[in-house]
Amino acid sequence: MQTDILSPELYWLTLTVLMTGLMWVPYILNRLVEQGPLVALWDPQGETATRVPWADRMMRAHQNAVENLVIFAPLVLALQLVGITSALTVTACLVYFFARLTHYVVFTLGIPVLRVLAFATGVVAQVTLALVLLGVV
Repeated sequence: MQTDILSPELYWLTLTVLMTGLMWVPYILNRLVEQGPLVALWDPQGETATRVPWADRMMRAHQNAVENLVIFAPLVLALQLVGITSALTVTACLVYFFARLTHYVVFTLGIPVLRVLAFATGVVAQVTLALVLLGVV
C-alpha cells in the first residue's frame, strides 16, 4: 500500500474512483448471462434490458455514484491544491467512500430507507468538505 505517497484524502478519492469505475461489472455480467454474449454485445442503441430488477437498480446506483463523484472529486482535489488536510477532511472522505458503497449495495437490494440514509450521509460528507474549503469549519 502506497499511502505514504498519497494524502489520506487522495487515497480515499482513489479508492472511490476505482470502486465507481468497477460498479458496472456485475450488471454487465448479468446481461451476458441472460442474453448470451452476442446479443448482449450487439446492441447498437445501448438499450439492452434485463429481466431481473436488481441489475436495473444496480445500474441506477452506478449512475448515481458517477453523478456524485463529479461533486466529491473536485472538493478533494481543491483541498489538496490549497494544502488543507485535517482529521475532519480525512474522516469525511472515508465516510463518503463507505456511504457510496452502502448506497450501491442497499439500492441493489431494494432497501429504500437505508438507500436514502446512505445517500444523505454521502451528501453530508461532501458538504463537510465544502465547508472546510470555505473556512466555515
